[in-house]
Amino acid sequence: MNSQIAKKVQSLTTAEEMRNQTKLVMQPYANWEEYLTPAPLSIAILGELVFISSKTDFSINKNPPKDGYKYIRYPDSFRACLMQVCNSGWGAFNEAHKNMDQIRLHTMAVPDYMKTAVKILFNENDEVIQALLPGQVENIRVIADDCLELAIATEKRFTDVINIIQELLEACVNAEHFYGQELDAIKKKLDEAKLRKQSSEEATKRSEKAMKAMEEQLKEAYDSYNKAMDSLPGGWEMIGMDFVAGLSEGVTTFINGVTAVVTDPLLPIYTAVGKIATKIALTKRHAEGQESAVDDIDIINIYSKSAEMLMCTVNVQEFVQDNTINWKDLYDQKNKYTATNFQAKQFKRINESLEKSPNCKAKNDAQDICDEGIAICAELEKYAPEGKCEEAKTKDLIERIRNLTKSARSFDSKSKDITKSPSLAPKPPMMYKEESKSEKMRASQRASENARFRVEQSRAQLNKTREIYEKSVENMEKNQKELTEILITMRNCEVKEIDFNTTIQMLVKGMDAMGRVKEQWEKMVRFFQMVSNIVKTCLSRTLKDFASTSEKTKSLSYNAKLFCKDLLYNQAFQATNIASLVHMISATYSEVSTKHLMDRVSSLGKLMTMDKEKPEFLSEREQLQNSCDEAQKAILLLVLKNKNEFERKSAARVEKIDKELLAILPVAAPEEIKSIQAAVQSGFAEEEKGESGFTEEEKGESGFTAEEEAGYV
Repeated sequence: MNSQIAKKVQSLTTAEEMRNQTKLVMQPYANWEEYLTPAPLSIAILGELVFISSKTDFSINKNPPKDGYKYIRYPDSFRACLMQVCNSGWGAFNEAHKNMDQIRLHTMAVPDYMKTAVKILFNENDEVIQALLPGQVENIRVIADDCLELAIATEKRFTDVINIIQELLEACVNAEHFYGQELDAIKKKLDEAKLRKQSSEEATKRSEKAMKAMEEQLKEAYDSYNKAMDSLPGGWEMIGMDFVAGLSEGVTTFINGVTAVVTDPLLPIYTAVGKIATKIALTKRHAEGQESAVDDIDIINIYSKSAEMLMCTVNVQEFVQDNTINWKDLYDQKNKYTATNFQAKQFKRINESLEKSPNCKAKNDAQDICDEGIAICAELEKYAPEGKCEEAKTKDLIERIRNLTKSARSFDSKSKDITKSPSLAPKPPMMYKEESKSEKMRASQRASENARFRVEQSRAQLNKTREIYEKSVENMEKNQKELTEILITMRNCEVKEIDFNTTIQMLVKGMDAMGRVKEQWEKMVRFFQMVSNIVKTCLSRTLKDFASTSEKTKSLSYNAKLFCKDLLYNQAFQATNIASLVHMISATYSEVSTKHLMDRVSSLGKLMTMDKEKPEFLSEREQLQNSCDEAQKAILLLVLKNKNEFERKSAARVEKIDKELLAILPVAAPEEIKSIQAAVQSGFAEEEKGESGFTEEEKGESGFTAEEEAGYV
């Protein structure tokens, strides 16, 4: 039964399945709707500014800054300033279209490099791996760096537009052309723009911290592996494999979590001045209190331990059968060793590693689980040599062990929620190969419980993702409606009514819309920083460890070299996963830009060069207005279509897991099902914030079937 469950889980977690799962889980956070919907509106606003600029001109150079203007070229002419905004905006959209298409083409090549890298990794010849793998991984890094440059260049163009608008508004404030409520409103908008900039800078610092933390995480994983394997009792390979599985999943969880930080869903939501100010005030308050330096990366680092903690608790619960403790298997009479001592050491190691993290609720929850795990293991060690204890004590221990498992499951579910990691995680190739060869398979009951827990976790995760996506689309539609109504109001103004205040309102809305487009480009920049840094860490740290690892470590079938291979695979796979997500976004943007944006951008360019006095100018303006409205409607239809497609795929994924995995599990007791469901819900309910290029002789035997190899690429 256990072998059948393992194979079914592996078939549900092939590389292709996991890429699709990543897209599903991340779609509400990396959604391109936020990316595209402001674009036609931005173009329409630029068109209105061209029209307004044909009216009365005046100077805004009354009280210039001491050092002069940084971005405005012609402060003596408001009309010229408006045209500068339009020119800059036109250039930004042209650059976005060109660069996004190049990103689409670049990311298309990443899966092929991944396939070749996996083929090399499956090879048993170390010299071949060391000679050929760096080249393939380097190819992915080069693509990431090229895309990074393209994203940075595009982000800079939109930043330039925002800077010009911002400085233009500041010049208008200084020139004292308007007073009262209008002045206060503009000042608030300018403050909001500065806070957005501050938020962006903080995100960049967070990204830099994440890369350093990633390298430390990999070093810690490698050191932990070596220390744990040295202390592993003889003949306990399967317990060692459980430990390594938790360690490997921890690395993957951390990388997924950092990716989630890159696509922070709060960033676009905090657009109102009050909300941004509240967010920053809360951050400052935390900085002054007990939760001093805690941030997203610290939280993710803590939650990345969840898989190891769960594995330890499950291994302790394995000795509880029905309502008794299996003292016979718990204590090794020959070597005078209690089986749970190994788990106690791992709880202590995790607890020590958590000490480095700043104080927060996540740390407290994790340490509570570790402390209770250590205490339970100490109790078991005390009674294990005699093989018995009082009935009341036995009952108390069993209850504590079950509660510990429930807490660990809840913490792991919260970890999956916060880090956006898939609930069903594939075993790395070398581990899966060694486990498949092993004669010591886990008890079917335990394997069934674990599979049932993962099924329930997957269902809860996808259901929550559907809810968040639903709200995301609703917010997008609401924002779209508000901005469109403002634009219609402005268009309905008679020419003689278009005064200075109307122009200022248009500029403010233009800055808002451009700001939203820019935020999404900032996400793209951090996406590629992620891919590039994962690969650099992979090349510098893990490949170095692989090259330096000797076979002096404990003579297990799964040794340090195979562990390094799995770490290399995990990193390359995560880099490919992110690239696949970006490819989805870039392909959609390129398609929409081609069909609905670039004709409007060209029309804007034409409008800017026309004689404002000729009737053709008004005709071109009307045409631009209509085409922008059509683009808005077309994008909205595409949003709704993709929302339906997302719901269909989510439901299909849950149905597939139920049909293929849940169907083969034995019937469980109602109490067990309720316990699992309660643990999962408590975790998700509460929120904190190919060809290889080498000869047949070089290839050697991988030990994998063609089907298995295909599953890993």
